[in-house]
Amino acid sequence: MFLADFGAKAMTALDPEAAHRLTIRILKSGKGPKARVRSQQLAIRVAGIDFPNPLGLAAGFDKNAEAADAMLDLGFGFVEVGAVTPRPQPGNPRPRIFRLRDDAAVINRYGFNNDGLEKIAMRLARRKNRGLVGANLGANKDSADRAGDYVKGIAALASLVDFYTVNISSPNTPGLRALQDKTALKDLMTRVIAERDRAASATPVFLKIAPDLTDEDKTDIADVVSEHRLDGLIISNTTIARGAALRSHHAGEAGGLSGKPLFAPSTTLLREFYATLGGRTALIGVGGVSCARDAYEKILAGASLVQLYTAMVYEGPGLPARILKDLPGFLKADGFQTIADAVGAGHA
Repeated sequence: MFLADFGAKAMTALDPEAAHRLTIRILKSGKGPKARVRSQQLAIRVAGIDFPNPLGLAAGFDKNAEAADAMLDLGFGFVEVGAVTPRPQPGNPRPRIFRLRDDAAVINRYGFNNDGLEKIAMRLARRKNRGLVGANLGANKDSADRAGDYVKGIAALASLVDFYTVNISSPNTPGLRALQDKTALKDLMTRVIAERDRAASATPVFLKIAPDLTDEDKTDIADVVSEHRLDGLIISNTTIARGAALRSHHAGEAGGLSGKPLFAPSTTLLREFYATLGGRTALIGVGGVSCARDAYEKILAGASLVQLYTAMVYEGPGLPARILKDLPGFLKADGFQTIADAVGAGHA
């Protein structure tokens, strides 16, 4: 899906999903750019993990763990693969992804299309790079026990990933967001944490939530996060909301909206959870990040880590290195020595 590199004209001529698959093939071939970024200023320890920098690739790009090492080579401090479900599934019918070029946004309704746990676990086991990789876990569309699907993901990927993300917030699997209900969420997290502990693993568990939450939803989620002492909260997934300001002709398509229009609502939600949780739970900010200023605003709002994906559709694979090059300037301007010093500073 990258348009600014890998032959922009050729990519633009392809439909978004075809462009995405071509990009994956190029990366797998080893022909992608390499831009490792080393900076003590940008290193940060989160949930017991030492991240070389706070910028990560969000789930959804490398659904099948085919190009994680190549994405780390772009400069990312960590990569999240998936979403992965226990059984392979094709996802929703095509077309299912739409570029909203005038809005620097994308709408997708993929529906957790992936190769399933068995194949993805095999690919992760063959990785050569020891950079940080996490797995975004989902549930099969036709599962009779969706909470059980997440437990299966924890068990199958033990020792193969550096963190798990429990994704209950995709809008493209009917009924999935019902797992954000307090009773369902408590049951889910009890089972997930029990499986993680059964494996004698200290692998962090993050929870990824939707931006489309009521005040009651927010309170319930905060209570469950605190009760189960989750390692982190990823804020947020794509939104089903459609602002009146959207200009692209695909704005009315069903699915989750990501990109620039998601920046403000996801950052507001991030700020609210940082205040509610008092900085006791690590927060990962995602939604609309397209430059170093955006990443820095997420950090000031309370994010210890930041993820992006959609902006690379328009800015290309050089974007991570550009953001990491520019971030220290924002720290210096505000008198911070490290990224950790700036986390939540916007609340002071």
